[in-house]
Amino acid sequence: MTQDIIVIGGGLAGSEAAWQLAERGHQVRLYEMRPVKMTGAHVSHQLAELVCSNSLGSKLPDRATGILQNEMRMLGSLLMRCAEHAAVPAGGALAVDRARFADQVTSHINGHPNIEVLREEAREAPRNQPAIVATGPLTSPALAEDIGRLTGEDYLYFYDAISPIVRASSIDMTRAYRGNRYGRGQEAAGDYINCPLERDAYYLFVRALQAAETIELRDFEREDPNFFEGCVPIEQLAKRGDDTLAFGPMRPVGLTNPHTGRRPYAVVQLRQDDLAGDLYNIVGFQTNIRWPVQKEILRLIPGLEDAEFIRLGQMHRNTFLNAPALLHNTMRFRNHEHLYFAGQITGVEGYVGNIATGLLAALNLSRQLKGLRAWVPPPETMLGALCYYVTHTDPKHFQPMKANLGILPPLETKIKDKAARKRAYAARAAKSMLASLSELQDDLIMQPENLPERETL
Repeated sequence: MTQDIIVIGGGLAGSEAAWQLAERGHQVRLYEMRPVKMTGAHVSHQLAELVCSNSLGSKLPDRATGILQNEMRMLGSLLMRCAEHAAVPAGGALAVDRARFADQVTSHINGHPNIEVLREEAREAPRNQPAIVATGPLTSPALAEDIGRLTGEDYLYFYDAISPIVRASSIDMTRAYRGNRYGRGQEAAGDYINCPLERDAYYLFVRALQAAETIELRDFEREDPNFFEGCVPIEQLAKRGDDTLAFGPMRPVGLTNPHTGRRPYAVVQLRQDDLAGDLYNIVGFQTNIRWPVQKEILRLIPGLEDAEFIRLGQMHRNTFLNAPALLHNTMRFRNHEHLYFAGQITGVEGYVGNIATGLLAALNLSRQLKGLRAWVPPPETMLGALCYYVTHTDPKHFQPMKANLGILPPLETKIKDKAARKRAYAARAAKSMLASLSELQDDLIMQPENLPERETL
């Protein structure tokens, strides 16, 4: 017997979860508070809106995100299919046109006969009805307070900063140039726009970042910020040392400047943000610098002297559970039988990781309601390793984690060559996932015919 299920949050995890449940015959009520109540980062009412980068990470099969993407395809992820249909050129990465991606997801969710979308704020986590909470890093204060009462745990916070977006036609290509790092990707001209800095220009830029005034935090954000290492604002990195950026997001390795014939001292890369190629985001340049100053500093970058900024950077609060103390690695809440959490609120970082936990939570809640045993992805898979990490690490020192090879169990045989070792991890993950899928039998959504054809595709 199927049952009505509540899903709270129309982001990546919530959208994936709602669709997976609906495809398995459940009636789903999906709560999304936008546009009735907006967040500090979203700009639209669309489901699955991407507010930070437009990249879902490397799509190379031996990279961590590439492995996880492959696992999501094997499990029949709706959002992975939408991402592939909305993809834009990005070398070895899977990047999407944000609007097209969100349009596709919204179309599939709104058009599903088993899903009712409710545009209102859910102020409490359900106690007496099967539910998945996937409200993400910008959980509303009322719901956050209720979840705090439910968990009995203090919330942990970290701060996430989003990157600026530039109009491509305003970039001076006599100073910038196209090219992929080490020549990766299919496009000979290069998917990325690179702005090279020589030594003096680099240190001038760093000094400006170090002296820049940042946006004052709002009242509810005045605690000392705890930045997740994957999204540290550029000005914070600059304050760690003069050369931190040159060895981080501005590293010049694999990028020869065709204007000079040599490698620059540092490079700022821009990645395509929409299908038309009109907009580019500055890779790794999350920032919380005040907007007027931010423009002045960014125009110190060669090629961006007259840039038109479509969006400037900003920082917002992200909220996550102390997952090791509260969740099973099936994404079920320890103290309520039919309550699951998914997405960034669980401490899983990265777009694909968020999608994956939404899929896993939906799969296991459905199985539970049907009297079937929970499915735990093998630890050799990226999904299994990620969910195990966030639910089994030391709860006293828990920090968010995104997909990476370091959380996978060691290989049985040590492999010295780094490239060969990555391939071995990927091969083992795929083999382990395929073997584990036999446990799910008919509980998979993998066939193309299960995805309704819509005009957006």
